[in-house]
Amino acid sequence: MVRPDPSPNDLRPTGASGATGRALDEIDRALLGHLVADARTTNAALAEKVGIAASTCLARVRALRERGVIRGFHADVDPAAVGLPLQAMISVRLQSDARDRLGEFTALVRRLPAVRDVYFVAGADDYLLHVATAGTGALRDLVATLNNHRDVAGTVTSLIFDHVRTAHGV
Repeated sequence: MVRPDPSPNDLRPTGASGATGRALDEIDRALLGHLVADARTTNAALAEKVGIAASTCLARVRALRERGVIRGFHADVDPAAVGLPLQAMISVRLQSDARDRLGEFTALVRRLPAVRDVYFVAGADDYLLHVATAGTGALRDLVATLNNHRDVAGTVTSLIFDHVRTAHGV
């Protein structure tokens, strides 16, 4: 069964126990640690690294997916290699009367080709958008599009000079 992405109105904390409430044990955490470092690791190699049978490994990884602990496996594509060398984080603050339209705003920004990730956050801002564009003109146009939206009170753009993904996400 494919799970739909949660809307901001449907975000539920999962905590250390995962999406269904069952606590993660040492083996689950070891599996996750290796998968975060290299999601292309074969089941046999993963089982060997963790010290369990391949059939057990397969069942555990499947269970972690079904419980929503593993949300997916993704290719980490270098934006510059596909013609999008300028990356930025855009903080978005919504109008105070827009709270009942968070889902609409999320749907809008997810459709914008430059938007790579959408974070619904706490604090002075409501959203943090990770974007990649072909250059400053495209970034300016994107920011103008956001600021012209009826629900946006303001934005702050921070350029990304470098990004390093850590391999310890568990």
